[in-house]
Amino acid sequence: MSEFLEVTADTFAQKVTLAHLPVLLEFSAPWCNPCKRLEPVLEELGREWKGKVLLARVNVDESPELAMKHQVMSVPTVILMTPGKEVARLTGLQSREKIVERFSSHL
Repeated sequence: MSEFLEVTADTFAQKVTLAHLPVLLEFSAPWCNPCKRLEPVLEELGREWKGKVLLARVNVDESPELAMKHQVMSVPTVILMTPGKEVARLTGLQSREKIVERFSSHL
């Protein structure tokens, strides 16, 4: 079972903007191999950062308007939102160390 909350345009406000914790939001697609390789790393970090962050995912094929709104040009793109505002971003397949370095100071 996935650790990710699935987010769509209809649920974005409720699951991301109004979230009580920062949200680590992955923009991905089912056909994206780098996304599939990144997701276990994000799930592991989500467990380590339990109580500090929520994991969420946007399928860019199903919600292209969210990708456009957040200027996502390629997948995977991971954005840390708190509260509902972007504070950090990484694009492409990144190492666990790079992800921790980029996002941990914001949690």
